[in-house]
Amino acid sequence: MFKESVVVVTGSSRGIGKAIAFAFAKEGASIVLNGRNSERLSETLGELKQVSANVVAVNADVSTEEGAKSLIDFALESFGKITYLINNVGISSRGNVGELDPKVIKAIFESNVYGTIFPTMMALPALRAEKGGVLFISSLAGIRGLPGLGPYSASKMTLRALVESIRIEEKNNGVYAGLLLVGITEVAHDKEVLGPDGNPRLLSPRSGRGVSTMTTVSKAALHMIRKRKFIKTLTFIGKINQLLNKLSPGLVEWIIQKNMAKFDERSK
Repeated sequence: MFKESVVVVTGSSRGIGKAIAFAFAKEGASIVLNGRNSERLSETLGELKQVSANVVAVNADVSTEEGAKSLIDFALESFGKITYLINNVGISSRGNVGELDPKVIKAIFESNVYGTIFPTMMALPALRAEKGGVLFISSLAGIRGLPGLGPYSASKMTLRALVESIRIEEKNNGVYAGLLLVGITEVAHDKEVLGPDGNPRLLSPRSGRGVSTMTTVSKAALHMIRKRKFIKTLTFIGKINQLLNKLSPGLVEWIIQKNMAKFDERSK
């Protein structure tokens, strides 16, 4: 179903976004890559061209109106249409709310909220024309606020509200909107988060039980769009977390408090 599709993937020079772009390309879709690091974006473009000739890249900061518009405009200039937008761009932070420099909160919301809503607003006319859709890549941190991840959790909770609104607003236009809640995932090379002072720091590698691969996430994204599914939660722990948070949020809070050492270790 994706052979005639044009797919725009924000934050796709590495990690989950890159994996999703490759997955769509292997299905025959035309791909528009996006990122802020021109060197890394160029490298990914070269790799993806080994899979598909129908791929372009746009070096733009989609957390700004100008950057989002340049991405969508270039996609339309290149392929004449947009079928799907994958809002993958985002950053995280570490540190308790009371310890954070205010610029950390500003940076998180600019990337994770503005960086998704601006491209969506710019792309909606094209998505309506194609009866296409938009998929927001979120996190289990969007189910409930987590210690050390306050701004990140808040930004990811915002995405659900956006998806819920768009689904109703665009239903008569045939536009799909979905939300993929990703759990602990493999760390891309040189992946960074913001420390309490706002300076970037490298994430530790992740592997083993309970860690999703990039392939797992990309397959879930394609499946959601095929089925036009509203919400999908990855990993067994994620599903249990979602269920318990509905049934007994106090119990979830108690479990987190009793396992803070493990939680801190997995957040590094």
